Amino acid sequence: MTFTSPTGIRNGFGQALVELGRTNPDVVALTADLADPTRVRRFAEKFPDRFFQMGISENDMIGTAAGLALGGKIPFATTFAIFGTSLANQPVRLHLGYNHFNVKLVCSHGGVTVGPDGATHQAFEDLALMRLIPGLTVVAPCDANEAYKATLAIAEYDGPVYMRVGRIDTPIVTAAESPFTLGKANVLRDGDDLALFCVGSMVPTSLEAADVLADRGINCRVVNVHTLKPLDEKAVLDATRACGAVVTAEEHSVLGGLGSAVAEVLCCLAPAPVEMVGVNDTFGESGEPDEILSKYGLTSEAIVDAALRAVSRKGSAG
Repeated sequence: MTFTSPTGIRNGFGQALVELGRTNPDVVALTADLADPTRVRRFAEKFPDRFFQMGISENDMIGTAAGLALGGKIPFATTFAIFGTSLANQPVRLHLGYNHFNVKLVCSHGGVTVGPDGATHQAFEDLALMRLIPGLTVVAPCDANEAYKATLAIAEYDGPVYMRVGRIDTPIVTAAESPFTLGKANVLRDGDDLALFCVGSMVPTSLEAADVLADRGINCRVVNVHTLKPLDEKAVLDATRACGAVVTAEEHSVLGGLGSAVAEVLCCLAPAPVEMVGVNDTFGESGEPDEILSKYGLTSEAIVDAALRAVSRKGSAG
């Protein structure tokens, strides 16, 4: 399956889950009353005996998924990011982390672009919370094609995974032949003036910013960090050492997400000027996606401004 037009990242997950249902009888799906928005409805229709509707009870869903994994199944548990990582944090920590059960927690509606639901449904901290759990792999694909590949990959991986998939239509920036390997970042554009690390829905936005910066004589190495944990430290170090300045971009809090992960590596091994584009220690609000993205500075213009600041600091003490 290859997507060519902008579509929700979650649609790639939904398509891949159906494919997995056809090819692997051990794959099962669960949801907490959100079959349509998480895109597991088609799986439920095609494989009703392998689908479990848990109702509005995320904790029970995680516990049931853990039991299914213990019995040899490959459960995909789905809900919104705010519920799966905050409301159900304790069972996720216990069953996916401590017990290391082979559960795939796939959550839609991460970040600011959740429509009119507003602050109660906007997960700015989900990636940070999941990064903190020992042994948990954390993935955030950048478009529907990458989500399709990521879903197949995490099904093959023997271990717990958190995967965030977006709600709104997102430009397609990867192709059928684009590589995807868990834990290995992809360089989408080469350059030696600035390392631009991005994740999820901010990857297309970062590529737009790179075009603007190229017109200003700043050539960016754009790195799609689809796996936040384990982080591809080699890709981070190689790009930073080649470019000497760094910008990170994420639809997530600057605390604990991609920006923090990159900075944690660089502060010890390759100090360089770093600017972070993301949500700055605040809650969200209701609004149209473009309005909310603009308000919180999650735009190509914000990335360009951050890049100019980072480049201007090259050779300084920081």
